[in-house]
Amino acid sequence: MSGREYLRQLPSHQRGPSNRDDLAFRLHLDMPLLAGLFAIMIYGQFILYSASGESIDMLLRQGTHFLIGFVVLFFLAQIPPRSFRFWSPVVYSIGLLMLILVLVVGTEAKGAQRWLSLPMIGRFQPAEIMKLAVPALVAWFFRDRALPPSLRDIVLGLMIILVPALLIARQPDLGTALLISMSGLVILFMAGLSWRLIALAVSFVSIAAPLMYFYVMHDYQRRRVDTFFNPEADPLGAGWNIIQSKTAIGSGGLQGKGWLNGTQSRLDFLPESHTDFIFAVLSEELGLLGILLLFALYLFVIGRSLWISYHAQDLFSRLFGAGLALTFFIYILVNVGMVSGLLPVVGVPLPMISYGGTSIVTLLAGFGILMSIHTHRRLMG
Repeated sequence: MSGREYLRQLPSHQRGPSNRDDLAFRLHLDMPLLAGLFAIMIYGQFILYSASGESIDMLLRQGTHFLIGFVVLFFLAQIPPRSFRFWSPVVYSIGLLMLILVLVVGTEAKGAQRWLSLPMIGRFQPAEIMKLAVPALVAWFFRDRALPPSLRDIVLGLMIILVPALLIARQPDLGTALLISMSGLVILFMAGLSWRLIALAVSFVSIAAPLMYFYVMHDYQRRRVDTFFNPEADPLGAGWNIIQSKTAIGSGGLQGKGWLNGTQSRLDFLPESHTDFIFAVLSEELGLLGILLLFALYLFVIGRSLWISYHAQDLFSRLFGAGLALTFFIYILVNVGMVSGLLPVVGVPLPMISYGGTSIVTLLAGFGILMSIHTHRRLMG
């Protein structure tokens, strides 16, 4: 049997790249995933232009964030997955050390101590490293262990997740701590966590939540929880943001008021319209149809990412890739939930739509790792 005939009999995901996409594989890029990311980026720029009051400067700065992010994506896509597996403990340890330094000598701004001032770099937020380091180390930890995991392995995996999450919550940065916790817990779930243990964990959280409210949360965090349950109690104060956000979402209807014709954001009723609450701007101006278009793009990117993870050739890559894909989904879920009044406001941006550099670069770095997992596959025979 010739080599060509043998390849034809293999499943499509085991054949390696075809001539058509050979260049993309040599560049270690997955073109469907890249196309989906570019589509979200372009759509996001249109929404940001309106949400920022037609600010060209903000649009250019966001474009610079995307450029840096795609450079990082391309760089990480060239690195084989075995290198990520090898360096995961080192990067996690460095990130953990930097989180401790933040609490000791960190730079404070707006009542939070989240940054380190580094020579030649300036202000840097170590928590961003942990968005990738935590799921990477959890995947590394379970890579050669029996699955489903034993109780001992589950406890050790939880320690990997909770130590950096608690350090970040102390800064305080509850939103980032939540995202990092979920990124690790997703991999724990993918490793085969039993539903009995999940139910037990949910029960524990339900019991611990009131204690955290009274003894752990800061005053501003308790106000956010109070506002979530009853925003109308302080309509001109703490409840203002969510009330105006829900008004904007509801007023969009099916087709919206038209691009650049929103009133809530352009008349300054809606605060943070270009960052955390940009989904409300999209809803008001483009309506349900605009929301469904964005969700379709998001689902395509998540679906492609999960497909890449499913066809990964080692357990580390499979768990890490799935964790990155589902963390992207959690970003979307939390932001849309808080803007719609279904979740407390925790300051999580809408992925690749909200203005901001660090979240864009971190997310695109994750997609670069996914492309590395996909394009460094070995031919199986």
